[in-house]
Amino acid sequence: MYQVIKMYGDNEPWWFFEDWKEDVTEEKVFDSFQEAEAYYLDQWHKMSNDYHLHSAKHNYLSAFWNEDDERWCEECDDYLQQYWGLALLENDQPLTIESRKELYETTNSSGKAKCCKRLKQGA
Repeated sequence: MYQVIKMYGDNEPWWFFEDWKEDVTEEKVFDSFQEAEAYYLDQWHKMSNDYHLHSAKHNYLSAFWNEDDERWCEECDDYLQQYWGLALLENDQPLTIESRKELYETTNSSGKAKCCKRLKQGA
Protein backbone atom coordinates (compact mmCIF):
# COMPACT_ATOMS: atom_id res chain seq x y z
CA MET A 1 0.00 0.00 0.00
CA TYR A 2 1.29 3.44 -0.97
CA GLN A 3 0.34 6.71 0.68
CA VAL A 4 0.77 10.30 -0.37
CA ILE A 5 0.59 12.48 2.70
CA LYS A 6 0.59 16.19 3.34
CA MET A 7 1.91 17.48 6.62
CA TYR A 8 2.09 20.86 8.31
CA GLY A 9 4.35 21.77 11.21
CA ASP A 10 7.80 22.63 12.51
CA ASN A 11 9.68 19.90 10.67
CA GLU A 12 10.37 18.91 7.09
CA PRO A 13 8.81 15.54 6.24
CA TRP A 14 12.07 13.56 6.18
CA TRP A 15 12.70 13.75 9.94
CA PHE A 16 10.08 11.16 10.98
CA PHE A 17 10.28 12.08 14.65
CA GLU A 18 8.25 9.86 16.98
CA ASP A 19 5.12 12.03 16.72
CA TRP A 20 5.35 12.80 12.98
CA LYS A 21 1.87 11.46 12.25
CA GLU A 22 0.36 14.26 14.38
CA ASP A 23 1.39 16.70 11.61
CA VAL A 24 -0.47 14.80 8.85
CA THR A 25 -3.26 16.93 7.37
CA GLU A 26 -4.20 14.71 4.43
CA GLU A 27 -3.57 11.13 3.34
CA LYS A 28 -4.46 9.41 0.07
CA VAL A 29 -3.97 5.66 -0.26
CA PHE A 30 -3.13 3.85 -3.51
CA ASP A 31 -2.71 0.21 -4.52
CA SER A 32 0.00 0.87 -7.07
CA PHE A 33 3.16 2.94 -7.09
CA GLN A 34 2.23 4.43 -10.48
CA GLU A 35 -1.07 5.85 -9.15
CA ALA A 36 0.61 7.22 -6.04
CA GLU A 37 3.42 8.78 -8.05
CA ALA A 38 0.99 10.48 -10.44
CA TYR A 39 -0.91 12.00 -7.51
CA TYR A 40 2.34 13.03 -5.79
CA LEU A 41 3.59 14.76 -8.95
CA ASP A 42 0.30 16.63 -9.35
CA GLN A 43 0.43 17.81 -5.73
CA TRP A 44 4.14 18.69 -6.01
CA HIS A 45 3.47 21.00 -8.96
CA LYS A 46 0.52 22.66 -7.21
CA MET A 47 2.50 23.22 -4.01
CA SER A 48 5.59 24.50 -5.83
CA ASN A 49 3.35 27.17 -7.38
CA ASP A 50 1.81 28.12 -4.02
CA TYR A 51 4.99 28.39 -1.92
CA HIS A 52 8.06 30.48 -2.63
CA LEU A 53 10.58 28.08 -1.11
CA HIS A 54 11.04 24.33 -1.27
CA SER A 55 13.55 21.63 -0.54
CA ALA A 56 13.49 17.92 -1.25
CA LYS A 57 15.22 14.63 -0.73
CA HIS A 58 15.82 12.14 -3.51
CA ASN A 59 13.07 9.73 -2.42
CA TYR A 60 9.77 11.61 -2.83
CA LEU A 61 10.03 13.75 0.31
CA SER A 62 9.50 17.49 -0.22
CA ALA A 63 9.00 20.55 1.98
CA PHE A 64 7.38 23.81 0.92
CA TRP A 65 7.17 27.09 2.83
CA ASN A 66 6.97 30.85 2.81
CA GLU A 67 9.38 32.71 5.07
CA ASP A 68 6.64 34.62 6.88
CA ASP A 69 4.86 31.42 8.02
CA GLU A 70 6.31 31.00 11.51
CA ARG A 71 5.08 30.23 15.00
CA TRP A 72 6.41 31.30 18.37
CA CYS A 73 8.04 28.51 20.40
CA GLU A 74 7.95 29.12 24.16
CA GLU A 75 10.48 26.33 24.84
CA CYS A 76 13.21 27.74 22.61
CA ASP A 77 12.19 31.41 22.89
CA ASP A 78 12.28 31.89 19.13
CA TYR A 79 10.14 31.76 16.02
CA LEU A 80 10.04 28.44 14.16
CA GLN A 81 9.54 28.10 10.43
CA GLN A 82 6.38 26.18 9.51
CA TYR A 83 6.60 23.71 6.63
CA TRP A 84 4.14 21.96 4.37
CA GLY A 85 5.45 18.48 3.72
CA LEU A 86 4.61 16.17 0.85
CA ALA A 87 5.67 12.54 1.02
CA LEU A 88 5.14 9.38 -0.98
CA LEU A 89 5.43 6.43 1.39
CA GLU A 90 5.04 2.68 1.28
CA ASN A 91 3.33 1.28 4.39
CA ASP A 92 4.17 4.47 6.33
CA GLN A 93 7.87 4.16 5.48
CA PRO A 94 10.06 6.30 3.19
CA LEU A 95 10.69 4.82 -0.24
CA THR A 96 14.04 3.53 -1.39
CA ILE A 97 13.09 4.46 -4.96
CA GLU A 98 14.75 7.60 -6.31
CA SER A 99 12.35 10.30 -7.43
CA ARG A 100 12.61 12.26 -10.64
CA LYS A 101 15.58 14.62 -10.54
CA GLU A 102 13.53 17.73 -11.25
CA LEU A 103 11.83 17.20 -7.88
CA TYR A 104 14.99 17.47 -5.81
CA GLU A 105 17.39 19.33 -8.07
CA THR A 106 15.17 22.41 -8.12
CA THR A 107 15.57 23.19 -4.44
CA ASN A 108 14.86 26.82 -3.69
CA SER A 109 15.46 27.45 0.00
CA SER A 110 16.23 30.48 2.10
CA GLY A 111 19.08 29.02 4.09
CA LYS A 112 17.20 30.07 7.22
CA ALA A 113 17.57 27.21 9.67
CA LYS A 114 14.61 27.29 12.02
CA CYS A 115 13.98 24.35 14.25
CA CYS A 116 13.52 24.02 17.98
CA LYS A 117 16.92 23.86 19.66
CA ARG A 118 15.47 21.70 22.44
CA LEU A 119 14.13 19.21 19.90
CA LYS A 120 17.48 18.97 18.13
CA GLN A 121 19.25 18.24 21.42
CA GLY A 122 16.75 15.48 22.28
CA ALA A 123 16.72 13.85 18.84
